[in-house]
Amino acid sequence: MSLFERSSFDAFVRGFTGTTLTDQWDARVAKVGDKVFALLTDSEKRLCFKVSEESFEILTSLEGVSQAPYFAKRKWVTVEPNSELGQADLQEYLTRSYRTVSASLTRKLRAELGIAD
Repeated sequence: MSLFERSSFDAFVRGFTGTTLTDQWDARVAKVGDKVFALLTDSEKRLCFKVSEESFEILTSLEGVSQAPYFAKRKWVTVEPNSELGQADLQEYLTRSYRTVSASLTRKLRAELGIAD
């Protein structure tokens, strides 16, 4: 399973409660409560996701990882398939991104989506 393949990306992020998938910005976009937490670009097959400030500094120092373009705020990275990160690392960072974004939703919306506090 490679998260750089649409079917694997979809299967993995669908495992998160309240996740929806859309096609926009020439990418497959994973959202929770209409907020983006990850995307897989169609053309270059790159993953983009939100990270903590500390993780941003660490990850962007790795080969194949950079600040995500078009995301105005730092704390979003783009990961290329040839990066130093393995599948388990990518799964963990996607999980953290989901948790960070879902935690920013209102308590009411989290309850509507079935996301536990």
